[in-house]
Amino acid sequence: MLTIPQALDRLDTIIAAARTAGADAADAVYAGDASTQIAVRLGTLEDVGRSEGEELGLRVFIGRRSANVVISDLSPTALHEAAERAVTMARLAPEDRYAGLAPAGLLLNGTPPELDIEDSHVMPPEALKALALEAEDAARAVAGVSNSEGGGASAGRVVTALATSTGFAAGRSSSSFSLSASVIAGEGAAMQRDYAWHATRHFADLEAAAAIGRRAGERAVQRVGPQKLETASLPVVFDRRVSASLLGHLAGAITGSAITRGTSFLKDALGTRVFSSGIHIIDDPLRRRGLASRSFDGEGLPVRRTALIEDGVLTTWLLDVASAAQLGLQPTGHASRGAGGPPGAGTTNLHMAAGNQSVAALIADIKRGVLVTELIGMGVNGLTGDYSRGASGFLIENGEITVPVAEITIAGNLKAMFQAMVPADDLEFRMGTNAPTIRIDGMTIAGA
Repeated sequence: MLTIPQALDRLDTIIAAARTAGADAADAVYAGDASTQIAVRLGTLEDVGRSEGEELGLRVFIGRRSANVVISDLSPTALHEAAERAVTMARLAPEDRYAGLAPAGLLLNGTPPELDIEDSHVMPPEALKALALEAEDAARAVAGVSNSEGGGASAGRVVTALATSTGFAAGRSSSSFSLSASVIAGEGAAMQRDYAWHATRHFADLEAAAAIGRRAGERAVQRVGPQKLETASLPVVFDRRVSASLLGHLAGAITGSAITRGTSFLKDALGTRVFSSGIHIIDDPLRRRGLASRSFDGEGLPVRRTALIEDGVLTTWLLDVASAAQLGLQPTGHASRGAGGPPGAGTTNLHMAAGNQSVAALIADIKRGVLVTELIGMGVNGLTGDYSRGASGFLIENGEITVPVAEITIAGNLKAMFQAMVPADDLEFRMGTNAPTIRIDGMTIAGA
């Protein structure tokens, strides 16, 4: 894997080669990663994995015609051959009047902000194995746990770099550490599984292995003996393990590509109240040590903290250069891309701001409802907003969480669901997208 200066040197070489071959403009991205993964089961090492890879993607423009190539051979000869091949392909490509690089005046100038997303801590395989075993042992020690799907630990590092013929050149390096355990409780047909997991940029921020394992075991035991429910309209409370998925549906509905194609149920919602008053949803690429933090976007634009939903109102689309041009707007710094293909748009560290009441207060007046802790399937229609997913969790009776439930389907429409959301005060930043526990009244529960 290359260092950032080495990667930028390769990008400079291939862009220069593309210009020499006849390209009017070009950009290139480097992505390299290396990681070690350890898996254990029943106290025994089950698998050791080491993955390393790197690739370089070049995008060239001849007028409004463009082409992309991706290579893994980064030798000087391969770089020049790829540049010539890309230019040849671009000459044959159809014109796209919206394609192009970000204007030079919009690019990030100066040194990118420091986000503290790289930890130099070295985790040898033996240390990862010890953590995985400790997590699994703690999970298996919980009374009622009958079997194990295993424990896992990993450590990795990623280097990315971007350069354009309009003058942008920068890179970033990040680290990651993760730990998990998954176990089974009960016997025979009554068996239930559950898990716990944590990932961080810095090893010092990783939750203790024993705590992760113990949570996995307790969760599995709590799910034993689930009931099925009758079909009804009930309040549904999304545990924060799954509530972040609701923000993912919002993000997908406000990307520039969905808006330009007219395939979003929110295509006419900009500037209108999409959520109830008091709801704030923020995208913050500059969060220190954030799992999705970045100091520039996929086209070299500066990034900033943005309230996508401000007091319930949708304030912006997520726009890359192409979708912004098509809509007659400015790009928003949300472009994302890998080595292959043109940029798209998406979020980074996305979260819904916490509410002002505890989970206990949130459910206190629910006579009968469901706490969802696991979602199954992807039954969401991005065009209409119709929502239907398999789920399991727990019954709520008279304000108390009681027995486990399984094999149910929860259904509604995202437009109505967004308007009905009430967040609790238990927000934690454990993933790239985070939300507190969320209550939505009037959803349809389809049981057996």
